[in-house]
Amino acid sequence: FSFSWQTTFQDGGEEVEDGAVYNVTLKKVQIQQAANKGARWLGGEGDQLPPEHTVRQYETSKIRAIKAGTLEKLVENLLTAFGDADFSYISIFLATYRAFASPTAVLELLLDRFGNLETSSHGEVENLNSLESEMVLRAEIASVLRAWLDQCSEDFREPPDYMCLLKLLDYLKNNMPNSDMESRVQNLLKQFQNQEVEAVDGFCSTSSSDLVDGEELEISNPEEFSSFQDHVVAEQLTYMDVMLFRRVVPYHCLGSIWSQRDKKENKNLAPTVRATITQFNAVTKCVISTILGTRELKIQQRAKIIEKWIHIAHECRILKNFSSLRAIISALQSNSIYRLKTTWMCVSKDILLMYEELSEIFSDHDNYLTSRELLMKEATSKFANLDSSEKENQKKSQKRLQLQKNKGVMQGTVPYLGTFLTDLIMLDTALQDYVEGGLINFEKRRREFEVIAQIKLLQSSCNSYCLIPDQKFIQWFRRQRHLTEEESYKLSREAEAAADTNILSPKSQKSMVKRISTLFLGTDVFTPPKEQPLKSSPVGGSSGESTDSASVSSCEFNHSETEDVCMTPVSSPEDPLKKSSVGSDKGYDSDKGSVSSDKGSSSSKGSIFDPGSGSDSGSNPTRDSGSVPGSAPRVLPVYNRQSEGSCIIRVSMDGLHASVYKSILITNQDRIPDVTQRALLKHNLEPDAAEDYELVQVISEDKELVFPRDANVFYGMNSHVNFDFILRKKA
Repeated sequence: FSFSWQTTFQDGGEEVEDGAVYNVTLKKVQIQQAANKGARWLGGEGDQLPPEHTVRQYETSKIRAIKAGTLEKLVENLLTAFGDADFSYISIFLATYRAFASPTAVLELLLDRFGNLETSSHGEVENLNSLESEMVLRAEIASVLRAWLDQCSEDFREPPDYMCLLKLLDYLKNNMPNSDMESRVQNLLKQFQNQEVEAVDGFCSTSSSDLVDGEELEISNPEEFSSFQDHVVAEQLTYMDVMLFRRVVPYHCLGSIWSQRDKKENKNLAPTVRATITQFNAVTKCVISTILGTRELKIQQRAKIIEKWIHIAHECRILKNFSSLRAIISALQSNSIYRLKTTWMCVSKDILLMYEELSEIFSDHDNYLTSRELLMKEATSKFANLDSSEKENQKKSQKRLQLQKNKGVMQGTVPYLGTFLTDLIMLDTALQDYVEGGLINFEKRRREFEVIAQIKLLQSSCNSYCLIPDQKFIQWFRRQRHLTEEESYKLSREAEAAADTNILSPKSQKSMVKRISTLFLGTDVFTPPKEQPLKSSPVGGSSGESTDSASVSSCEFNHSETEDVCMTPVSSPEDPLKKSSVGSDKGYDSDKGSVSSDKGSSSSKGSIFDPGSGSDSGSNPTRDSGSVPGSAPRVLPVYNRQSEGSCIIRVSMDGLHASVYKSILITNQDRIPDVTQRALLKHNLEPDAAEDYELVQVISEDKELVFPRDANVFYGMNSHVNFDFILRKKA
């Protein structure tokens, strides 16, 4: 006999039970069966029977995937999901449940209510007195616990009492004595108890507080920095990034958790994510300090340092370290470095082109589509896929890449974590936590898991790195005194003023200006940024905004309740950087750890919320990402675009920096009082004071749209400009 089969999926609607709603998909398998013997006598070619002699059989199975439910139902579904053919449910639940429940609550339900072999009311087990029923339930519980320990063992790290781990151990001793599971839990408990309480950032942290006694912060010595080879610097930055990224606990990135980090009681929330942000900002500030920290440098010497950092960024690209790569590019595009136009004129043409190509990776076009596609393309590849439009750069790239390949060790991939944080925050903003009846919206968790799964995949790839720490460089890196934004700007002005007194010849200057303008503008016109004195920022620690401000990494909001997404100051219209390939690049807030993004960027084509875009985290779900076949998600609301009666706006408080905003989901039913209350609540202010505030849409630098008290925000707003709003106290 020969067999062939074809599988199709059909939407089976919904099934509603007490406390749960399920999506149903019908899986239809067509099996063709034919007897090979005598096929030729019946007119078949080879061993194939003609169609009229083929036997067709159909098998239909039902796939049930829980869509929403009470916590009790979601926990119970851990035991039944495999039978319902929802094979990814356990992984999705374990990766996202911290958004709506605690480990203690889940463990108590799992063990006390559904795992008690004597009194369990588990629906599939009718007769718990039978040996067979006990074995079924024991196997289901063991399967869930094994997955929990494999995927999320950090959930049980609760020093000094370890209550959940002790409860689990007690359960295993009573119900599964002398099992491998019991031994495993005992070993995990010993491991946790024996480990010293460590700061999450460990020895890789670059903050000054980690210096040993006797060490002092110092401004970078150009000669000492130059003594480190480019590939050594890139390898050491990658080593530090890998150590921190591998420690990131995925649920720390969930929007509902990460967006709460600025509340006073949450100062220790998501420490693994904060550690990666600290490292990112340390790299950015190190770049700025090495370029500006020494006043005595000549123009050519400063240009050589810029060239060195571009080479280091290229080495990071070869190592597939997108975190430090972006940190370096962000620093070079920061206000204080970008404005050194005379210094940039001394950077060689080949290196400028290399810098341009590296910057293009992080272009904000189509919701950072280029970096998303590249990241997923190289997530599991052995080596970087380098391509350069410049022949000389292409030769250098291939030569360096060949050296890596000759070592015979695969490279992992370190992502820029801010992309995932932004995606998860936008998902959290766009989708409701609960649906009708007060049921937990588990479809939201499935969408979040698509992003979490990418983080986990990249963390696994980092195991491929084989890097050895260079303590000399690490100690040098830790000792660097970071310049404040005010210091950087002052030193930048001094360096440029000194350069103006010893400027290049008019002919070479004209050539260089044309080159720089082509790099950043794509035109032959170079308009230097306007310069204004720095203003005092109303937000502690920030330098305020100058008209040529494009600073990425150093927007420090020490005392503000920063948003899910923290934007950098936007360049003025005269600032060429705003029109550059990267613009106000996305970065991190150095204290609060918020993601910075271009105020004008729009999540349109290629957005994670556009099911038609197949290149990013929100593309059509597949079986691998835990979604049900045949169930197409709706188009979710996004920033800067009204779609299907909803959109996302950004609301900042009057008197605070414009970069400190909150993302608010509004629909065509929302009026001013509702939106004002939600905005105040997100800014951790008293929502009852809504009547004291007015909502204003920012149209341009000198125009505003003030909404009447009961206006419909969705229909009243100007949809042709950025969806940026201000809450202002009424006069």
